[in-house]
Amino acid sequence: MKTAFVGLGAMGYPMAGHLNTHFKTLVWNRTAEKAHQHSNEFGTVVLDGFAMLQDVDVLFTCLPTTREVIEVLEQVLPYLKKGGLWIDCTSGDPVKSLEVAQRLQAAEVTYLDAPVSGGTTGAIQGTLSVMVGGPRAEIERAQPVLQSFASKVVHVGEVGSGHAVKAVNNMLLAINLLSAGEGLVALAKLGVNLEAALEVINVSSGRSNATQNLIPQRVLTREFPATFALGLLAKDAGIALDVARSSGASTPLFALTESLYKAARDTVGAAEDHTAVVKMLETWNGVVLK
Repeated sequence: MKTAFVGLGAMGYPMAGHLNTHFKTLVWNRTAEKAHQHSNEFGTVVLDGFAMLQDVDVLFTCLPTTREVIEVLEQVLPYLKKGGLWIDCTSGDPVKSLEVAQRLQAAEVTYLDAPVSGGTTGAIQGTLSVMVGGPRAEIERAQPVLQSFASKVVHVGEVGSGHAVKAVNNMLLAINLLSAGEGLVALAKLGVNLEAALEVINVSSGRSNATQNLIPQRVLTREFPATFALGLLAKDAGIALDVARSSGASTPLFALTESLYKAARDTVGAAEDHTAVVKMLETWNGVVLK
């Protein structure tokens, strides 16, 4: 089986490396130098022209948004192999994903939306979780390639379901991070030792990934490593709100959270790590969490 991977960002770069250990893999990135770097590091083949896709069985995309996926689609559509798979690991838009799937179906290519969770650490270790939308038979066909970089692959429904689940998952991340930040800001203003407070919280009912990992490792250290951008989490919060609205669900907390992340994106900076949303809370309250 021959594969190709488009999008060598913080997640895609190691994912494509794992893929190449099992399958011959072509790589492409908007910045060509990064594709050549990947080739030197992992032994992948640089995709110099999209005509090279003609004998590729599985094409992966892992891009910032569905807009970039559609841009790639416009360029590669004439070269796709009939009967092939397009596996989209982008944290994308469920509605637009359906449009992509329909266009690919006309070209006799099956589209699966397969966003991942587990962060850059999971991508590097090859232990990501994948939530996949699409026909069950095609997902079974995709299992070997997905398992090259994932420890868990879950079929969550038809096309678009994977992106919907991912958006809601990231909304929950956004809520947990924001609520934990608010709680710690309040404690900081009271003069409470935050490390001690987290020690108790993390063995109590208020614990979350935000309190156990993100805040101790990124906020209290003041490192805020650029892994998952604040602007992308704001984008995902917007998709989650759209998912809720399209289903007719009443989700006031989603709406409030989405507006707060947009504010953080615009004031703290879209390129900052998502944990830097706490900086907005610190500014509002005149404290620094450390």
